[in-house]
Amino acid sequence: MSRIGKLPITIPSGVEYSLNGNVVSIKGKKGTLIQDIDLSCVSLSLEDNVLTITRATDAPNHRSKHGLYRALIQNMIIGVTEGFKKQMEVIGVGYRANANGQLLELALGFSHQIVFEIPKEVVCTTVTEKGKAPVVNLESHDKQLLGAVAAKIRSFRKPEPYKGKGIKFVGEEIRRKAGKSAGKK
Repeated sequence: MSRIGKLPITIPSGVEYSLNGNVVSIKGKKGTLIQDIDLSCVSLSLEDNVLTITRATDAPNHRSKHGLYRALIQNMIIGVTEGFKKQMEVIGVGYRANANGQLLELALGFSHQIVFEIPKEVVCTTVTEKGKAPVVNLESHDKQLLGAVAAKIRSFRKPEPYKGKGIKFVGEEIRRKAGKSAGKK
């Protein structure tokens, strides 16, 4: 049995769970999230605010979806209660980031500024301190959307391996390479 799939999910107080057909809806203080579930593969049962997910058979398709749906529902519950955060650093001389409402303006060494529209479910702020790289803070209750927005922002200028310039996540290790002068002797 799936190690992740067999774990029960405790639904905290203040969170509403509902199953309409094959759509799971989770509502909490930070918002509402919905997810389609393939009920031919798994079944959901709620007893005393504890949600358990069981699979129909041991077919590979059912086994793979067992842990997947459990993780998705758990992330939905965490999202509507606590929310998710991502922080990204903009590293490079002259590189800047500025958030104006739902617009993120990035100066990344191109001939033009990049203006990226953030979805309304994601809150974007920027912190710029003298002597430090600008930091872009992203917060949302939807983990999937937050990851997609962060990946899109990172794709504008991925960190390069020689000087480390670009947009990277806070705490991310960049594999560095030696320049061509290191090979000459």
